[in-house]
Amino acid sequence: MAERAQASRTPVRQALYRLEREGYLEVYFRSGWRVRAFDFHYFEELYDVRIVLECAALARLHVLDLEQHPVIAELKRTWFVTPCERLQDPQQVSALDERFHCALLEAAGNTEMARLHLEITEKIRIIRRLDFTQAARIEATYDEHGQILDAVLKRQTDQARQLLTRHIEVSKQEVRKITLHRLHIARP
Repeated sequence: MAERAQASRTPVRQALYRLEREGYLEVYFRSGWRVRAFDFHYFEELYDVRIVLECAALARLHVLDLEQHPVIAELKRTWFVTPCERLQDPQQVSALDERFHCALLEAAGNTEMARLHLEITEKIRIIRRLDFTQAARIEATYDEHGQILDAVLKRQTDQARQLLTRHIEVSKQEVRKITLHRLHIARP
């Protein structure tokens, strides 16, 4: 691999060990590496932790001055737009979606929660992006983020939690369907 990448062995080995730590590879002593089988259960657990962290952030937002909060202002500019102003590019919307969820944690002001959330976000990014391969999911994301943000601004924390939980659960289900479909197509 080092020869193919025209790199020294040390950074390649470090990258392989990192992929192993993150659960993507298995190492076989003196015999090489193997890509681990896709584990839906693992990703679903990460989604569950994500819901817990984001709902906790919503509770913390309840006591903050949201009218003057710069992160909330950024979210309003992004998600309170007319349908014709909505982006349609899957990569751009995926990045905006990720920013929405991370911004909730950032706005809540707990840096450790935000750090843990970012780690989870990085682990599930590869499958979360599949959610934006369908135009209907892009539209739903704009609608749902707007509803969540509206509930946050109205200090309807329970409503915001319900909306957020449903939003993430639906996204998780859609990603699972798309992943299964792509795995089925990829099989010889």
